[in-house]
Amino acid sequence: MEERKLNIMVIDDENIVGKRLKPALEKSGDIVETFEDAKKALERFNEKPFDIVVTDIRMDEVDGIEVLEHVLAHSDKTKVIIITGYATVEVAREALAKGAFDFIAKPFKPNDLRVVIERAAKQLKN
Repeated sequence: MEERKLNIMVIDDENIVGKRLKPALEKSGDIVETFEDAKKALERFNEKPFDIVVTDIRMDEVDGIEVLEHVLAHSDKTKVIIITGYATVEVAREALAKGAFDFIAKPFKPNDLRVVIERAAKQLKN
């Protein structure tokens, strides 16, 4: 059975995060777009469906919770994975309560994220 390529969006205002994650996630054939600017990311999300959105929680103009709310308001299929650098359990809980698929605490290895993405992908297939 042909594995479906995932369209993954990564939003983190630290440029290095997208730079590290993009090649790691593309290894499995998925299509990855990275954004440092959450506003631009949401404009792009409105143009094209993404299966998975990975977003940092703490960003300047638009934070991860706002990204989560926007994504869920526009798509009932997209899975949102929150990256939290301040492993603040309350914020992560808030994100999960609002419909995030899961969260991952920095620092993490690209492979740790891959595992969460694969779990999200399984749910997308159902």
